[in-house]
Amino acid sequence: MTATTQPVTPAPASFAGRASSLLRPLYSSQEGVLLLLLVGLIVVVGTANPRFLAQRNISDVLQNTSYTAIAAIGMSMVIISGNIDVSVGSLIGVLATISGQMAVSGYPIWLAWLVPLFFGGVAGAINGFFVAYLRIPAIVVTLGMMSILKGGLILWTGGAWIYDLPEEFHLAQQAPLGVPMPVYFMIGLTIVAALWMRYSPTGRAIYAVGGNREAARLSGINERAVLMQVFIIHGVLAGVASVMFGTQFTTIQSTVPPGLEMVIITAAVVGGVSILGGTGTVIGSTLASIVIRAIASAMIFIDISPYWLQAVQGVMILLTVLADILRRRRQIRLIRG
Repeated sequence: MTATTQPVTPAPASFAGRASSLLRPLYSSQEGVLLLLLVGLIVVVGTANPRFLAQRNISDVLQNTSYTAIAAIGMSMVIISGNIDVSVGSLIGVLATISGQMAVSGYPIWLAWLVPLFFGGVAGAINGFFVAYLRIPAIVVTLGMMSILKGGLILWTGGAWIYDLPEEFHLAQQAPLGVPMPVYFMIGLTIVAALWMRYSPTGRAIYAVGGNREAARLSGINERAVLMQVFIIHGVLAGVASVMFGTQFTTIQSTVPPGLEMVIITAAVVGGVSILGGTGTVIGSTLASIVIRAIASAMIFIDISPYWLQAVQGVMILLTVLADILRRRRQIRLIRG
């Protein structure tokens, strides 16, 4: 009589195991981590105060995020290339003032919207020239540009408010299909920039220059031309952000928004763009912009002082940079052995 062996039936996977396998693609990328953080924030704060989930609050969060997210797209490109721009907040303030002054001076509204894009590109080209051709560190160049823009704006306007803006000037107040216009710009520019960075030769060259300039040069990439393009695109996107910023209210104060450059840089870095250059996505920077603004809104609804937001941003930057450094060290160890 021969013994028969019963087929072994594998134990069903536990719920925790299935959940872990489903979530692994999310927490393995910075974009996924930000999505999980955003969902968790919505659940926790929405449970504590249901008004946080009101349509008007969600719309306000997205609208107020849009101009920083648009600027963070360009900042992400700059940081991926191995550089940084601390003058972007000052540039947005100056360009918004130019746009408003043109509108009240009787210029065509479409011109008041387009001129900031042109001057943003010019400012970016100036920064790019000093960085790419004169080899001056970007932090030094853009610190100088920030001082010039701040001082020039105060000398020009004295910090005065711009009133009596034409009704048709307020592009950011329009809401086709019930969605604020800045949200369309934010989503559209994020998609276009993500596809361009991933599939265009120039986009791939930006990653190459930021990752290893010498290797990029040896492979035939014109580093100077790439850096010039990056700074010009960044300036144009700052121009778009300035129009979204300047047209959201009925008046414009001719000053530099305090701390705006730090919010934009934070969004890029927390979004997964390596401060050392060479890695990151613009999708991550847009998601990080939304998360930062959602945290600021959540603090109001759960009675936490909004002044804590700067501390939260600082912690987020430190944790993200630390994670990036650890990841790079792990990659180096894997390559060596």
